[in-house]
Amino acid sequence: MSQYKNILVAIDLSEDTTPILRRGLAIAHPGNAELHLIHVIEPLSFAYGGDIPMDFSGIQEEIHQQASQQMLRLANAHNVDAQHQHIVLGKPEVEIHTKAEELEADLIVVGSHGRHGLALLMGSTANGVLHGASCDMLAVRVGQDK
Repeated sequence: MSQYKNILVAIDLSEDTTPILRRGLAIAHPGNAELHLIHVIEPLSFAYGGDIPMDFSGIQEEIHQQASQQMLRLANAHNVDAQHQHIVLGKPEVEIHTKAEELEADLIVVGSHGRHGLALLMGSTANGVLHGASCDMLAVRVGQDK
């Protein structure tokens, strides 16, 4: 039986998402913990700053719609209902921590590419989530470097 009651699985909707979600589901299932999915979309203004005087709202909305469709397909395939699917706009580490606190998550599951050296142990997002998490974290090794 799982000791966890609220699990937040952070996904980027890439090809590495399924093993991360499956790991979260495997932990949630034995103890019937609640499992939530979160995908964070970074605002295009973060990437380009204020240097380019352009309205990104149309592009940002298209990105959000595509993410919503991908999330829905993934969630339906793994029986995660709509109330447990979260797509938010912002900086991934911040938004994942915020949602984890809101849900009173006791475990955050993220993907991590297995690279060498302390600085490359996890990707920058997984590393940022780890260092600010107020609950347990599981970094699932994904990618070609497995």
